[in-house]
Amino acid sequence: MSIDLRQALDALPLVAILRGLEPDNALAVGQVLVDVGFRVIEVPLNSPRPFDSIRILASAFGARALVGAGTVLRKEDVTRVRDAGGRLIVMPHGDTAIIREAKIQDLACVPGVATPTEGFAALGAGADGLKMFPAEAMPPAVVKAWRAVFPPETLLLPVGGITPERMAAYLAARASAFGLGSALFVPSATPAVVRERAQAFLAALGRR
Repeated sequence: MSIDLRQALDALPLVAILRGLEPDNALAVGQVLVDVGFRVIEVPLNSPRPFDSIRILASAFGARALVGAGTVLRKEDVTRVRDAGGRLIVMPHGDTAIIREAKIQDLACVPGVATPTEGFAALGAGADGLKMFPAEAMPPAVVKAWRAVFPPETLLLPVGGITPERMAAYLAARASAFGLGSALFVPSATPAVVRERAQAFLAALGRR
């Protein structure tokens, strides 16, 4: 039985962004993340052979985690992600054509937005959540302000520069979840290092 985005983030409100992942390392890194409790894994399309990595991760962990692509810049790549077994489309921007294509193909979609205008347009196109990007330019006060105007069920995910130390203030402002990049994974990190970093994020959430 597949897991949907909201279920996955309810289980653990963290998205692993594996930029630069090599397919040869996908299984080992994915195993560490799923074992620790991650239920959303994203391979940016500007990684080496990203569709191969998505295929490996989706085949191994697709029943337990929502696997998909980040940095999706072209509508035609939505089909390639789906064909590789991915079920999530994440973007740095709010291209409504890509959002609509993802929903036509029954994939979850989290576009990047930086203003309420972009956010409401993305939701109107069918977005399943909003990636608040870059979070370095969108402090917790912005999350709090958005909570006053967006529908209460809206998933708001700060992404960009998130560290374990920065999460508490965002959670207090009612962020839904976080996208984790280089503070969790860099291509040179061993699976043991990824595990250690992942556990630091869990500890910041008050989990083991």
